[in-house]
Amino acid sequence: MKAIVCEKPRVFKRINKDNPQLKKGTAIVNVKRIGVCGTDLHAFTGNQPFFEYPRALGHELAGVIESVGENSYGLKRGDQVSVIPYMECGKCIACRRGLTNCCTNMKVMGVHFDGGMAEQISVPCDHLIKTNELSLDQSAIIEPLSIGAHAVRRSDLQKGDFALVIGAGPIGLGVMQAAKQKGAKVIAMDMNEERLAFSKVWAKVDYAINVENGPVEQLMNITNGDKPSIVFDATGSSKSMVDAFQYPANGGKLVFVGLVKSDITFSDPLFHSKELTLMASRNATKEDFDFVINSLENGFIDEKSFITHRSKFDDLPNEFENWLKPETGVIKAMIEI
Repeated sequence: MKAIVCEKPRVFKRINKDNPQLKKGTAIVNVKRIGVCGTDLHAFTGNQPFFEYPRALGHELAGVIESVGENSYGLKRGDQVSVIPYMECGKCIACRRGLTNCCTNMKVMGVHFDGGMAEQISVPCDHLIKTNELSLDQSAIIEPLSIGAHAVRRSDLQKGDFALVIGAGPIGLGVMQAAKQKGAKVIAMDMNEERLAFSKVWAKVDYAINVENGPVEQLMNITNGDKPSIVFDATGSSKSMVDAFQYPANGGKLVFVGLVKSDITFSDPLFHSKELTLMASRNATKEDFDFVINSLENGFIDEKSFITHRSKFDDLPNEFENWLKPETGVIKAMIEI
């Protein structure tokens, strides 16, 4: 079968490899859609933590089951599926507490082992979700939107809260969308006016502010001097993450959704004076996938405008570099097989 590996930073290589073999507890999936996310782009440029080369990227996946043995999940040949790409150990303290998204021995498809940039993959049955009622495109965006849903669920956001989401990329948009569904008054923050405009239309945010135009003053005006109760940073920028400590209200929460390959420092007096709660949000769980699937089935999410760029699998090496350029206006790029 055909596959594409990232051999080293900024170098893709087309290869042929053996088809995966069916094993007990797994299914063989014909990959049909591969969403491109920040993790893939960072790996391609050499800036992704926990990463080794060569590696087949791709963990935002939709496909059709080619073969599967007896299972207790109702999976059969021909079922359309989405993939939960986080492979937990099931034994560590996090897994024993149901926190499989932050397993101490976590292996993420496309990061720690080869991902979905191949015609077929083998996936444990308990990491497949049937999506026969959705389109392939919808199935492929469940995973990235689940990351936003998980961050919102973890924050314990309440109806009527002011929620600031920094970063209007795909993950930030997912946070905005989930926060709106929970009844929050959502503020989008970015430095890109086109993305801010998109967040107003796609995520239906209540306010959009440019970080370069006095963000603290703007936040004070919007919240009548209170500042937002919850701040989500989905930028993957260390500067943004440091600056974000200014934005929450006293007694509020700051949730880091984005991951950056560096240290984060902050003012302890500011942190203590506000009695802030600082949280990390990593990956997602099946509960978050189910939330997004329900949102898609009920028409809360517009996948057509979310997916802005496409490529055929064979054309991928030529397209990927262009998706790194801000002027291309990529929100979500999708690879079709």
